[in-house]
Amino acid sequence: MRIVCQLPTDNWNRAGTRAKWAEGIGYDGVTTSELAHDPFMPLAIAGHSTDRVALGTSIAVAFPRSPMIAANIGWDLNVQTGGRFEFGLGTQVKG
Repeated sequence: MRIVCQLPTDNWNRAGTRAKWAEGIGYDGVTTSELAHDPFMPLAIAGHSTDRVALGTSIAVAFPRSPMIAANIGWDLNVQTGGRFEFGLGTQVKG
């Protein structure tokens, strides 16, 4: 089982600080959700602040972004964080 910590998306300084804290006490990863703010920028900051934790979106809404934009965001985060990014997408539509 992996243990992850949810990062704030409304305060990028806190996102970096919390990611560093989570890594320091042994969490396996940190995640963000797209509720009211962009989920990707806090992960970029978390990636810069940490060395080993996985970085992921627990939910990023797919429909507002073109597939190419979403792929580029995911690719860039993965490359810049040494392969630690995990992309979680959702439709925001009830099935």
